[in-house]
Amino acid sequence: MRLFLALWPTATTRARLDRWGQALHGVCGGRRTRADNLHVTLAFLGDVPDDRAVAVEEAIESVAARRFLLTLDQPGYWKKNRIAWAGASAVPAELESLAAELRAALSGSGVAFDPQPFAVHVTLLRDARAPAAMPALEAIHWPVDGHALVASVPRPGGTGYDVRRTWSA
Repeated sequence: MRLFLALWPTATTRARLDRWGQALHGVCGGRRTRADNLHVTLAFLGDVPDDRAVAVEEAIESVAARRFLLTLDQPGYWKKNRIAWAGASAVPAELESLAAELRAALSGSGVAFDPQPFAVHVTLLRDARAPAAMPALEAIHWPVDGHALVASVPRPGGTGYDVRRTWSA
């Protein structure tokens, strides 16, 4: 199964992110991320054999969940991947330490993950065009109170994400 660690938004935050996606779609086109798939990836583990899932959960268990406010106030575009996203101009220290501690716990338990540096973003569009100018979007204040282990599951019409377990502050 394909797994990742994520910040999983509340319904209110998800709805506001989806509205950002709609606004960006108007200027970038592309494929919108389904509202129920919106999240911030903390670490991407990729394919994990079923017998290693317990080791993943044990590693995550060793890291305390945190409460903090994440303000998404910066739309962006990655030309190489053709992705439009929502990001934060200031990353809370609690989020930086959470991501670092989770990655260290995974490494210490021998759980492999994608070593790409952590980048706070929510993917809103794929296969998008570069916009002439990003629209001004109202900041989203996301009250984070934990993190989740999520499985990527093939479904008719695209991939879906199932939250396997959450850790709350």
